[in-house]
Amino acid sequence: MTHRTLMLPGTDEVVPADEVTPDGSVRGAVIVVQEAFGVNDHIVDVCHRFAAAGYHAVAPHLFHRDGINALPYQLELALPHLGALTADGIRHDLAATGDHLATQGFALSATGIVGFCMGGSISFVAAAETPYGAAVTFYGSGVSAGRFGFRSMSDLAVEVQSPWLGLYGDLDPGIPIEEVEKLRTAVAGATVPTSVIRYADAGHGFHCDARPGNYHEAAATDAWSKTLDWLARYLVT
Repeated sequence: MTHRTLMLPGTDEVVPADEVTPDGSVRGAVIVVQEAFGVNDHIVDVCHRFAAAGYHAVAPHLFHRDGINALPYQLELALPHLGALTADGIRHDLAATGDHLATQGFALSATGIVGFCMGGSISFVAAAETPYGAAVTFYGSGVSAGRFGFRSMSDLAVEVQSPWLGLYGDLDPGIPIEEVEKLRTAVAGATVPTSVIRYADAGHGFHCDARPGNYHEAAATDAWSKTLDWLARYLVT
């Protein structure tokens, strides 16, 4: 695999990004959308995992306007940067990433978007606004109240254009089961395939093995397997 840091030309400013590419044949591309703690070692490792599975992975740095990239796992440090994100800024950064992947030969139908935590919320909105080949949300909030200036997930659900998979933990205090089920019902009205999976013994951040207090190995392993299956099923290369 090859890992490099890019400066992607956007329409009004450059977007730093980490890119990891496979050594062998490529099955498609994946935009990896960060957690609240930036494109840290864990998110880069997720890019490596996608590359190991044959995907050209790119993680744009969404906090670049604040002049930072990675943060410690302390929510109080992340909150100001989360508060500075805007819908238009996020759209700009995702478009710059997609434009870069297009120059590498990946059409939208061959590109997936997978997000974690705040990135999971963003990947859902992106799936409603852009016809990616596939989209996956790991424990993204915003079901009833939109985040970053976007409409709520329940409002956007019927507009989802990308086959979408949602992965949630029942023990997540910030996303109650009732909200997950509300989203399941809402997104069932979309015209593309959708699926919501719940893990009874997992909480928020269950996929992040860099946070022992959050990580749930069984849920993480199953969710990763389902993510790869979803991408393999719906990306068109």
